[in-house]
Amino acid sequence: MFVKKVKNPDGRIRLAIIQSYRVDGKNKSRMIKNLGYLEDLEREYDNPIVHFNEIAKKMTEDYNETHGKISIIIDKDENLQKNIDNFSNLKNLGYAAISNIYHDLEIDYFINNHRRYTNDEFNHNAILKLLVFDRILFPSSKKGAFEHKSLFFENMDFSLNDVYRSLPFFNKHSKELLMAINKRIKFKHKRSTTLVYYDVTNYYFEISQEDLDEEIEIDGEKTITKGLRKKGVSKEHRPEPIVQMGLFMDERGIPITYNTYSGNTNDCKTLIPSLMDIKYDYDMKDIIVVADKGMMTGDNLGRIMAQKNGYVISYSIRKSKESFQSYVLNQDDYINEYDAKGNLVFKYKSRIAPREITIHSLKDGKPVKLQINERQIIFYSQKYADRAKYDRQKALEKACKMVENPNIKKKPENRGAAKYIKQLFIDENGEIINDFEKALDFNSEFLQNEEKLDGYYAICTNVIGLSEKEKKFSGKSRITKDGFFQLNKKVSAKDIIDIYRGLWKIEETFKVTKSSLKTRPVYLWKREHIEAHFLICFISLVILRLLEYRLKGKYSASRISKSLSLANGAYLTDGFYHFNHYDDVLEDIGKELKIDYSRKYLKLGEIRKMLGEVKKINF
Repeated sequence: MFVKKVKNPDGRIRLAIIQSYRVDGKNKSRMIKNLGYLEDLEREYDNPIVHFNEIAKKMTEDYNETHGKISIIIDKDENLQKNIDNFSNLKNLGYAAISNIYHDLEIDYFINNHRRYTNDEFNHNAILKLLVFDRILFPSSKKGAFEHKSLFFENMDFSLNDVYRSLPFFNKHSKELLMAINKRIKFKHKRSTTLVYYDVTNYYFEISQEDLDEEIEIDGEKTITKGLRKKGVSKEHRPEPIVQMGLFMDERGIPITYNTYSGNTNDCKTLIPSLMDIKYDYDMKDIIVVADKGMMTGDNLGRIMAQKNGYVISYSIRKSKESFQSYVLNQDDYINEYDAKGNLVFKYKSRIAPREITIHSLKDGKPVKLQINERQIIFYSQKYADRAKYDRQKALEKACKMVENPNIKKKPENRGAAKYIKQLFIDENGEIINDFEKALDFNSEFLQNEEKLDGYYAICTNVIGLSEKEKKFSGKSRITKDGFFQLNKKVSAKDIIDIYRGLWKIEETFKVTKSSLKTRPVYLWKREHIEAHFLICFISLVILRLLEYRLKGKYSASRISKSLSLANGAYLTDGFYHFNHYDDVLEDIGKELKIDYSRKYLKLGEIRKMLGEVKKINF
């Protein structure tokens, strides 16, 4: 573009910015902007022609960035990353998909709305975006994330100290933010919360000392605040202090919310506080809680039923009463399912039966016996039976070695390999055995009794459906006179089994947090910083799960994050970036989110336009 003098019929001269272009091989030009008469412009500028020529030059550069397209498509079969290390100024474009979900959840709107009331000069939203993008694509510490900020086409004008100063802000508003995210998912993706899955895991810290309990004063009353990082039963069998996390998930596998607890908190003690939170904060009524046998305590069942909710929780057959085990092993009433070769694959049966549970009074903590009506479903899987035998084999081998060489373990305990060993006090002649080495024997009777229950699982629930002749009622569910949570549809025993099987997704979710997102180990030490860390990981997890859901479960969370992390471009020259990774995941994400990852060369203007488009909210 350039400045041109145009002479009017009356002799006056005006200036205009003109653009030249070619159509069908012919040179053409058009006026972009009429600047006004030269005599008027000379009163305002010392040299208007030089001044506007500089503006025209800048307009040309901006136009070329936006319109100078080179559409070379990346071949998915190329060795895509072989030369990437030879480039400098590398930037990632995969985060465009993450940014799309981030803005679709209106997280930016929430953060920007709340940061207006702070005196901080840095942009909290820009920092949170960096921490979320980095957690999904290049998981690292907060310092590592700050060092990665040049990888993104974003305005990230803040310091490392600003990153740490923003963490208390995120923690302060975390509860409201989680509720806002849930509200948006319910609106946008029609989230159903009839079924909520719950489980607990923990995360370790690279420290040796626990947090101390603190005495604080609230409204004139002193109370003890438990330290967060405490030594407890680590899921990874580590000795370091841990933090417990209880997580709620919907039936699609998308997390709803979470709570953190001191590391020495028993798993079963986390359910009721978490359940109270989602009931009041998320206005979730008439829900069915699905959990494993660790949550099968009288107090938990009592509170769930008191809130008029349903439960589907597994029950330990091995720890149950002999009468219950006899019912399990009695082959009457089982419905068998076979494979094409006639081999038993699966069988199940169910009954309605009373069961006595123990609850503790909220007033004085005394135990109280309570009889409840329950639907008990037993199922057997040949795969589960084979796995139980496989898992037991190492313990049996160790038990045999312990019997042969008692010095390996001086005092048998009722767990691990030791539970297959019995201690003899009288020999075959009736004499008292004093020699420790002769006092140990393999407990074959215990093994036989244990093998009988291999492959059997029990599910206890208060959920029932409509009987054959029962008419539908108004609403989704109701509590019956005998205490059952009745759904307004038929609910078979297999339906309950399928509901329980969905629990695997929450276990897999915890694996994602610990592998793909690398939530642990945690290096932060201030409580508010630690809590903010878990919030960032949770937001990242929700975004990954939503991407999984929108891709219809075709790819795992780890594969999605891996492909997005490889969508990198290296700066060449004149505003061009060279991208050399494209695969099936990026292709499908592009189709779903309308992001074209197939272009090998992109100008900066095109990239910025693309990133601007993904931030637009689709209602």
